[in-house]
Amino acid sequence: MKAFSPAVLLICGSPNDLDLVLDCEDALGELEIGSRVRVLSAHRTPDEAAEAVKNAEKEGFRVVIAFAGMSAALAGASAAHTLLPVIGVPVAGGALGGVDAALSTLQMPPGTPVAAVAVNGARNAALLAARVLALSDIELRQRLARRAAEDKKRYAPEAIEAELAKRRKAREKKP
Repeated sequence: MKAFSPAVLLICGSPNDLDLVLDCEDALGELEIGSRVRVLSAHRTPDEAAEAVKNAEKEGFRVVIAFAGMSAALAGASAAHTLLPVIGVPVAGGALGGVDAALSTLQMPPGTPVAAVAVNGARNAALLAARVLALSDIELRQRLARRAAEDKKRYAPEAIEAELAKRRKAREKKP
């Protein structure tokens, strides 16, 4: 994959979240948006996490995407240390399957905004970051528009008929 100047800082609270982070990185790369990945915990490495976010803008980042499960404090802790937009991705896990992480990401106090996407919503986080960046980048806006048009083709009547035929045929083969 082609390398792009990093505009998005991707941080996750645990190495266990890296596959989800890589999904986000891939989606950003498809839109020619560079990113950098860091594993920084709001609880285990709080000083390093705060320092990374405080320096993010100076390092050229324009959006922060924070992945965290369970208490999901990383997005909120990050937003407390920067004026950059922060997007929280609640990670599925624990007894509640990510619902606790989603609620933690959503329930930010006034003055510390965090945008939140669905549990494990890595691709939507990438697309939201792209839309923020596209406000000042017409070429990125055009790439987003082309991507949306391609996605819409999946719902064309011919595409649906082809998918139905494929699935019906697959069902016929089952005993």
